[in-house]
Parts: sequence; C-alpha cells; structure tokens
Amino acid sequence: MAKLLRIAVLISGGGTTLRNLIAKMREGTLNAEICLVVSSNPTAKGLEFAKGAGIKTLVVEKKKELSPEAYSEATFGPCRAAGAEVVVMGGFLKHVLIPPDFENRVVNIHPALIPNFCGKGMFGHHVHEAVLAAGAGESGCTVHFVDNHYDHGPVILQRRVPVLPGDTPDTLAARVFEAECAALPEAICLFAAGRLRVEKGKVTIS
Repeated sequence: MAKLLRIAVLISGGGTTLRNLIAKMREGTLNAEICLVVSSNPTAKGLEFAKGAGIKTLVVEKKKELSPEAYSEATFGPCRAAGAEVVVMGGFLKHVLIPPDFENRVVNIHPALIPNFCGKGMFGHHVHEAVLAAGAGESGCTVHFVDNHYDHGPVILQRRVPVLPGDTPDTLAARVFEAECAALPEAICLFAAGRLRVEKGKVTIS
C-alpha cells in the first residue's frame, strides 16, 4: 500500500472542508492522513469534527501582541513538528505568512474563479453575494498554492459551475461546495503523486 500523505488542516469555522477530507479518506479515495488540525478560533465547530475523528487539534489565536512572524511560527511550527507534508487551508480566515520551507506546500480552496471575486474580505457568503450582484453567468472554485497575499498564488485547478436564474447566495454556495468537494481532494492527490510543478508562478500537471 502506498505511503499516506501527511496533511495538516487550518480552519476558522464550521469545518465543512475538513469534514469532506475526512469522508474522502474513509472512502479510500484520498490516500492521506490528517496529522493535525489548527484552528484560529477556539469555538470553531470544525474542532469537534477533528476530535470526533481522533485527530490532534490545536488552537492558535491571532493576538495583537504577536508579530506576523511569531504568528506564522505558532501556526506552522506545530505542522512541521507533526511531519505535515502539505498544509490545507480549509476555511482559514486569518492572514498568515508562509515559511520558506512550506513554499508550494500550502493549499487553499477559494469559492470563486480566481482572479475574480477574491482578496481580503472575500470569503464565504460574501463571495457568492458578490457573484450574484455582478450578474455573473458562472462561478466555481479554485485550488491554489498559497503565498503571502490574500487568495493569491499559483493556481492548481479550477472547477466551474453555472449561476442559475433565481439563485440565492445559499443555493449558489451549495453548488460551489459540491465542486469543492471533488476539486480539493483531486489537487491533493496530484500533489501526493508528485505531478505538480511550479515554474515562474505557474503550475504544470504532468
């Protein structure tokens, strides 16, 4: 049996992305194990999912007295110690600097087609509300490597979904999340297989 990819997951809220990853692992469609869940929020519901699955958890709040560098180390140091080969941002709402040894090893899922409807403050329903307000004909999700800017970094893959007449933020969110549930595990599997290469800010899949 192939070696399991060790993943750390960063969360801030409901943990739906985390729950999806746990489900894919149990189904046997994602050859990975989650070695640590780090939450920026001590009351994040995702912590309950992690504990229920027997996954080690840690809360690292972004306190004012912490410098950006100290917050980065407080977040990524435990991931490093746990042997995480890749870090997944699953609804992680804090800006954190990426340490040099985690460059192109931190993956985010964004509920829109980057570079559209992204950046600071564009998360969750804010994104879907903006898509509908703009009258866009389609939306989707983007999986990308994370750099030190909001919703920025080399794009690994995108999945498109239609915006339908009568859509609300809730109905659009549900359709986008369905796409996310397939896209993120696919990207992780590509990473695990060593099929992703980043050159000049672009991802190529072999």
